[in-house]
Amino acid sequence: MAEPDSPDAPTATAPTPPARVYRHRLPTRIWHWVNAVTLLVMLMSGLMIFNAHPRLYWGQYGANPDRAWFAIGSTADTGYVRFGETRIGTTGVLGRWTDHHGKEQTWAFPGWATIPTSYDLAAGRRWHLFFAWILSIGLTLYMVWSLFGGHVRKDLHVRRAEWSPRHIWQDIKDHARLRFPKGEAAARYHILQKLSYIGVIFVLLPLMIFTGLTMSPGMGAAWPWLLDLFGGRQSARSIHFIAAWLLVAFFFVHIAMVLLAGPVNELRSMITGWFTLPRETGKGE
Repeated sequence: MAEPDSPDAPTATAPTPPARVYRHRLPTRIWHWVNAVTLLVMLMSGLMIFNAHPRLYWGQYGANPDRAWFAIGSTADTGYVRFGETRIGTTGVLGRWTDHHGKEQTWAFPGWATIPTSYDLAAGRRWHLFFAWILSIGLTLYMVWSLFGGHVRKDLHVRRAEWSPRHIWQDIKDHARLRFPKGEAAARYHILQKLSYIGVIFVLLPLMIFTGLTMSPGMGAAWPWLLDLFGGRQSARSIHFIAAWLLVAFFFVHIAMVLLAGPVNELRSMITGWFTLPRETGKGE
């Protein structure tokens, strides 16, 4: 005969649902998605503008006879990218490639990477300048909200303990080993996130805007101090190009981290604001 259950036996309980927190406020979510579209259009239209003269210089002047520190070009049968004196063959990708009609082209960047897809410098500039206004206005509003709405103080402020080399190195090692924060710690920005977001919002994006203004002859006449600040129009163009590709690098790292940390949860939090805290695991599990 089976023995009756002991009155002291533990009863099964339903697992506690994971906690949710309101992680991203509405201004952050709106700016995030508007900025994503804006920067994509500006990158692709900027590549079209670059196709008009795919060479970069330092200083006040730059033209075909001058020595460029960076160039994308082609010979009679090859495409290449040149950094200083180092030339790298890029046939089929940059400098010389085949379009969807099977015709060989010698623009620096292929049509699939530019707006518009066929060579049109005037249209590229119109796209670029229109979205530059969206970027500038959106960034200004977001920076003001971040400073006065508590976003910087609450989420981006780097505290004294976080400046410790040991703390930063530990965060780097955790990322390299794909060890992401759990529980309540997952809802807070860690030191690498803070530094990268601060760098993008308060350094790279303003740098893109002001170097873009410096390249405009009209703005150079109105604000000549911009030319002095960046060392000339051609130096500003080089800095603009470098900053753009640093933003591209940030984008790919950002996407990789979202995919590794849990894309559904991360995307949902940037759409609805609500973030599900990853469960903390015990040492014995």
